[in-house]
Amino acid sequence: MNSLVPKKIFFTKGVGTHKEELHSFELALRDAGIEKCNLVQVSSILPPGCKVISQGMGLKELKAGSITYCVLSRCSSNEPRRLLAASIGCAIPTDRNAYGYISEYHAFGQTERQAGDHAEDLAAAMLASTLGIDFNIDESWDEKKEIFKISGKIVSTRNITQSSIVKNGGHTTVIAVAVFLF
Repeated sequence: MNSLVPKKIFFTKGVGTHKEELHSFELALRDAGIEKCNLVQVSSILPPGCKVISQGMGLKELKAGSITYCVLSRCSSNEPRRLLAASIGCAIPTDRNAYGYISEYHAFGQTERQAGDHAEDLAAAMLASTLGIDFNIDESWDEKKEIFKISGKIVSTRNITQSSIVKNGGHTTVIAVAVFLF
């Protein structure tokens, strides 16, 4: 059986505003550079050995109309002055033969930093649990970094987050996306 295992991943984000919610989503996809793809949402596993590449390099590899696998976070509203955030968190293990985790998180009323930190926390907590590391998601970031150093099992965490405030007269959609490449 032939398995589809992505070799590369890149992260992108976008925001769109329009009177129609669907069109605001399309504009967010366009802002992120992935509007030409047929997106297939998948869950939270970063394959072993999957290389993180830049957004610019990743966007160059996409072809119009291609089936494109991704982890997508999306938040939309038409409530004026509402703060929206969409975030993707990623936790990558030291052992390149092990898999990592990707989390998607969206929220109302959270800043980009708050949502991004939470998405990272979620991904790190999922990875830590599979590695048998005692991990308390409610501890501060500095304490978590110390746990990562002690364990020697988590090499890095990251996030990409888009936030925006809804303007009067339409829908705003924010997205954050991890895009897989083969």
